[in-house]
Amino acid sequence: MPRTTVRFDSAGLSLAGHLYTPQAPAPGPRPALVVGHPGTGVKEQASGTYARRMAERGFVALAFDAAFQGESGGLPRGLEDPAQRVEDFKAAVSYLTALDEVDAERIGLLGICASGAYALAATGADPRVRAVAAVSTAEPARQFRLGADGAQDPAVFRALLEAAAAARSAAARGEDPGALSVFPETAEQALALGGRHGADGFAYYRTPRGWHERSAKTLAWESVDRMALHDAFLAVPLIGPRPILQIIGEHAVTAWMAVEAHQRATGPKELHRIEGAGHVDLYDREQYVAPAVDKLAAFFTAHLTTG
Repeated sequence: MPRTTVRFDSAGLSLAGHLYTPQAPAPGPRPALVVGHPGTGVKEQASGTYARRMAERGFVALAFDAAFQGESGGLPRGLEDPAQRVEDFKAAVSYLTALDEVDAERIGLLGICASGAYALAATGADPRVRAVAAVSTAEPARQFRLGADGAQDPAVFRALLEAAAAARSAAARGEDPGALSVFPETAEQALALGGRHGADGFAYYRTPRGWHERSAKTLAWESVDRMALHDAFLAVPLIGPRPILQIIGEHAVTAWMAVEAHQRATGPKELHRIEGAGHVDLYDREQYVAPAVDKLAAFFTAHLTTG
């Protein structure tokens, strides 16, 4: 599958992307998708997998690194800035509209995990997007505040806010503010701290299964208080009458977030479950990715039309 390395601007920051194009000839400009990666991920991981698979189905697909992460620009490194993440999606749409091989009237968004929530927010604010889909939807602010399963003790997030405030004060004094570690040191610790969800994340990001040198191992402390003020689902009611598809794993502890987004939607919507899958399984496990791609291809084929 042809892949081109590209760069484009997002609010003054240079973003790195991989543009996947179908091999078969087309009579004219093609429909296109912007594909966003999970939190701490990079374009070479799950988002690249889905972009390549969607290009095999006839879509131009752009997988990109979020600002402050991967090969994209921005300081501090490892910053998770929800507002910028939404801006990145809109900037990627702008980039696609300028390509001769893309039909600017047939652009959709596809987000995985955290990017699922950001893609919903970007679609609500950008009428150029004709359809949006999310795989393993996870809204980062909710996950930090409430935990992956929605049952986190509020004291956990309060402690994170205290640490983030202390880091800002340290930086003001010219000291190293440090960073928030994303994963514990061992698989056993990940299981003890985060249950199956934590263990699955460790197995993907910290082992040869999905490890990549540029995926974020830490987050800048500023990420915490920026997420405290953000709610990616506020824009979901603005998406209608455009369609929404969310695909979640049957056993994903994060599914409650997709359910909430589904309940807020005002237009055509579908919440599709993949039997047997957990949250992270939909990143790379072929027995779960294949049916997800089939569903996505049918959805975008149906809705990215010229009508």
